[in-house]
Amino acid sequence: MNVPDNLLYCDTHEWVRVEGKKAVIGITDYAQEQLGDITYVDLPSVGAALSAGADMGAVESVKAASELYCPVSGKVTKVNADLDASPELANSDPYGAAWMIELELSEEPKGLLSPADYKKLIG
Repeated sequence: MNVPDNLLYCDTHEWVRVEGKKAVIGITDYAQEQLGDITYVDLPSVGAALSAGADMGAVESVKAASELYCPVSGKVTKVNADLDASPELANSDPYGAAWMIELELSEEPKGLLSPADYKKLIG
């Protein structure tokens, strides 16, 4: 299971990469594997204000639908439009081409899991 060391994680299987006041968010390799072939991704609009732990959309697959939860608080500055036409990117490149949203942080991230702690969580 791929768990990059440069990211922080949620127990709901989202990842976040903090770059100064910016955060990039997506779903983990574990999440995409559990979901199976992803067929649809629903994401918030640019400008939406999200709180840590709040619903930020959903992912649908041939197996199930799953809510997405925002790991940090902030305002959406970018949404990955490539996922509209190619939701399967979430399966093939969850940490790269399939990033989901970018936020301008409104507060310091807290309560996130380190890569080591996330690896323990998923076994």
